Amino acid sequence: HSLFGVFCHLLINLLKSLLLIEIFFFIYSRKFILKTEMIMIEFDNLTQFLDHGWSCINRSVADTKSPGHYPTLATVSKDLLPAVRAVVLRKANRSKSILEIHTDTLTEKVNALQQNPNGSLHMWLPKRRLQIRISVIVKIQTGSTIEKLWEQVPQKSRVSYGTMPPSGNIINEPLAYEQTSSMDRFAVLECNVKKIELLHLGKNHTRAVYNAVSDWTGTWLAP
Repeated sequence: HSLFGVFCHLLINLLKSLLLIEIFFFIYSRKFILKTEMIMIEFDNLTQFLDHGWSCINRSVADTKSPGHYPTLATVSKDLLPAVRAVVLRKANRSKSILEIHTDTLTEKVNALQQNPNGSLHMWLPKRRLQIRISVIVKIQTGSTIEKLWEQVPQKSRVSYGTMPPSGNIINEPLAYEQTSSMDRFAVLECNVKKIELLHLGKNHTRAVYNAVSDWTGTWLAP
């Protein structure tokens, strides 16, 4: 009876191990198939390519785990030097060609955009093998016009708007700052999209540029 019990116990453990191995190989093969599909996707239609680009942009707004949720924003400093930093993509509206970013009014990027509203956003989406470069003209919104947006900001996130001393200031110690929240320090960067450039590194490399002035018809570029 004891030998039978031991045999049943070993058999159950063996079946569990086989099930786990099967699950592992299913997940791994699925990831491999998805990765292969992304690499094998080819774009030979400009409209389809742009649709894919905007789909990735919209998905990046909702998916906080996507690298596209944290694009790099480039501006021109007061010394006419390039300045880049990661930001959070809050909204995207293709029909209006608008992207939205939130920031503190006393940051260097706001100061730069007040002097030169031209900016550029960059995304690299490794799983989709897609690079997106977006040229924008930025309108800085503050005060009562964005009060409703401020009300939508979670309490725990409001401390990002009101840090003292302001971002970029010299401090004597690593933690010599205070995080407070202030609607007066809340700004919405309304990024008016003027140009989108897509580069897909699939089996074949595909690149195209789309301009607002040409009604987004698009032009193929050498990759």
